Amino acid sequence: MPPDSTRAGFSEGLMEIAAANDRVVFVSTDSVKVVRSEAFAARWPDRFFEVGIAEQQGVDFCAGLAASGFIPYIATYAGFLTMRACEQIRTFVAYPNLKVRLAGVNGGMAGGQREGVSHQFFEDIGILRTIPGITILVPADGGQVRKALIASVDIDGPVYIRIGSGAEERFFDPAVPFELGTIKTVLDYGDDLVLFSCGPVISRAAAALDTLRREGIRGVLAEVATLRPLDVPGISALIRRCGRVVTVEDHQITGGLGSAVAEIIAGGCPGTLIRRGLEDRFPESGHADPLLDAYGLSVDAIAGAGRLLLEKNGGNDDAGNRLFS
Repeated sequence: MPPDSTRAGFSEGLMEIAAANDRVVFVSTDSVKVVRSEAFAARWPDRFFEVGIAEQQGVDFCAGLAASGFIPYIATYAGFLTMRACEQIRTFVAYPNLKVRLAGVNGGMAGGQREGVSHQFFEDIGILRTIPGITILVPADGGQVRKALIASVDIDGPVYIRIGSGAEERFFDPAVPFELGTIKTVLDYGDDLVLFSCGPVISRAAAALDTLRREGIRGVLAEVATLRPLDVPGISALIRRCGRVVTVEDHQITGGLGSAVAEIIAGGCPGTLIRRGLEDRFPESGHADPLLDAYGLSVDAIAGAGRLLLEKNGGNDDAGNRLFS
């Protein structure tokens, strides 16, 4: 059976790669239970390192392990890595291009149900996209996280894998591969518009595209699970084909997937874009579904962006997002 959440996917993937490669080690910052990795600690106590609630020390320790020939995986809450240990990631991991694997938990608003706003992280991708050389992976569900872990072992340089709250449902069939560096066409109904999405909210993008199809608007949904290296040719081809673009992400619309697609458009691939995500504000905490609905990621809000694109070809949308054309 495929794992039941992105956190379980991390645990299962870590066990698989550790069984196949004795250079794989796991560093915990009091986060074993967070990523369900008790089995790893029990099976390989000599390859498990607990540094306590000390993310900066944990990242530096990983840098030393990587410089010594190991392949360290460190997992904790996404903001504790990308904000608290940002300097260590930049200077001691990315600058020397070391093979450290960083797994950020509670990526997005959807993780705020149990632990509140201090444990919701919607800036992590934007932060890491400014640091050269870090591969950034945003899988959609537990099975894809497991496969992303397996794929990450052989990547040169640092890798960031964004995982969720632990309450996600399966989106992809277990047989669907995780493909590094390329977008994946999930639904293809026609050329009216293209939706790009990443992470567990892709299920909402798919529901929105089905809603639009029932209204006679036929488009494409593509998953962008690798934010770096970005599949610029693949994204550009869909923008040229459809012209109208909506991005859907559980992240600030600045710095993440929406910004990445906007950069492609601004770089010479003409299209009209609406970004759906968190719009320059801090959300409240709460249950994931109503929270996402409240901050612009409801199925109707995503479908509404598509309707708006079909109605006009420039200007501003009613949520204040600039449309690029």
